[in-house]
Amino acid sequence: MYGLAVAGAATVRALSSRGYDVVVADDFDTPERRHLADNLGVDLLIAPDDRRLAGLVQHSDLVVPAPGIPEGHRLLSVAGDQRRRVVSELELAYQWEQQRDDGPRPMLAITGTDGKTTTTLLTVAILEAAGVRSVAAGNTDVPLVEAIDLDVDVFVVECTSFRLAWTEHFRGEAAAWLNLAPDHLNWHESMETYAAAKAKIFANQRPTDVAIGFAGDPAVIAHLATSPGRRVTFGQAAADYRVENGLLVSPHGEIVPVASMRRHLPHDVTNGLAAAALVLESGLADASAVATALGSFVGPAHRIEFVDEADGVAWFNDSKATTPHAAAAAINGFDHVVLIAGGRNKGLDLGLLAAAPERIRAVVAIGEAADDVAAAFAPAGTAVLTASSMTEAVDVAGGAALPGDVVLLSPACASFDWYSGFEERGADFRRAVLDHLARRNAGVSR
Repeated sequence: MYGLAVAGAATVRALSSRGYDVVVADDFDTPERRHLADNLGVDLLIAPDDRRLAGLVQHSDLVVPAPGIPEGHRLLSVAGDQRRRVVSELELAYQWEQQRDDGPRPMLAITGTDGKTTTTLLTVAILEAAGVRSVAAGNTDVPLVEAIDLDVDVFVVECTSFRLAWTEHFRGEAAAWLNLAPDHLNWHESMETYAAAKAKIFANQRPTDVAIGFAGDPAVIAHLATSPGRRVTFGQAAADYRVENGLLVSPHGEIVPVASMRRHLPHDVTNGLAAAALVLESGLADASAVATALGSFVGPAHRIEFVDEADGVAWFNDSKATTPHAAAAAINGFDHVVLIAGGRNKGLDLGLLAAAPERIRAVVAIGEAADDVAAAFAPAGTAVLTASSMTEAVDVAGGAALPGDVVLLSPACASFDWYSGFEERGADFRRAVLDHLARRNAGVSR
């Protein structure tokens, strides 16, 4: 096992419980990892040199990289040279589930550059409304190697490219691919290998399975055509699952009015259609369960999360939007936006942020990528302000916003210049917004 964080630790436990002798290595030495290794009863080797790494791989039957181990890591080249099997925790869990005495339980698989987590949780909510016991697994708090030991009926698996890249047989009886845009190019060696990893979500399907793809993404549709399974589309007027006369509809009939959805921004509708297709095409729930869940589903934090509204200005936290593609989708959900964007650019073109300049009243650029954000909006002549902290960014955005506007934190960049992760960034934004509004209500200025 290489890499000892959440998924790595879960995989070590699962391997050990099944009789494997596990050797663990990691590139980073931290007290938390040392403590975790002690609790797991394994030795932790830190950054073994090439000779030691080659010896470890030579004496191993399996090489299991944690999700954080990138394609270009020397571990993978050594394993390739020695022709050792490289598998992810997703693949291990799938193979073990196939060996279950009572037979394997269904897996619904979801991938995409953006929207995976929300669609995964929404699918679980629909299944719960139908009385079907399920768990959100994979790229969640519950790795699939842990989830298979739970007493559930169905697994809803959020599949990152990191986990799909090292799969051999993993498949979902229903699998949805939401979209494809540049991301994680610090992990993948190229956009081509990123897309190839995503495409594994369809590769092992059977004719009895269903492959679900977003009709508005040509790359997704091209890969959908390669699935051996039955093919279904969602998201456009001509798609199988679509919006028609203000209703979400399917090949089986009407599902629910858009207006009755608890959240019905454009991306909410698209995610709802994907989740509906997963459960209806697999026969695990009916339209009434979909309608019940869509009517109450709020969504996870930091994903276009409503914070507060005052003086006609609404504030939304979309800290999870760490790519231009995700931020552009958020922007397109509103008519008038004061955008807070920036952070640590992942080597992506931020020009997509300015694709709809008519929606942007002003931009507040933050973090290491502030100059990149300003450059993206320069051709459109959009007013770009800067801030050196989240508190300042919120104050500046509040000063620029007019009644009817939305102030949207949708950074299009990673958070690691100022924060430990997008969660901390989103929490700081929420704090800054509430402090800003409290000061305004009290008539106090900074």
